[in-house]
Amino acid sequence: MDVIINGERRDVAPRSTVADVVRSLTDAPGGVAAAVNDEVVPRAAWAATPIAENDRVDVLTAVQGG
Repeated sequence: MDVIINGERRDVAPRSTVADVVRSLTDAPGGVAAAVNDEVVPRAAWAATPIAENDRVDVLTAVQGG
């Protein structure tokens, strides 16, 4: 299934969830946010939020610096 992840078209398995997409990009335990089609998905809902064909998924990781 084709979706756009962080601006790049990618193939993901059918029935993938936001949690699956996030796991494929980072193993950071915190500081990660996700949105599907410009709607923020609360972390508690990632595993229950399916990804559909042509969805736009943005996964952001907080970075510290100084």
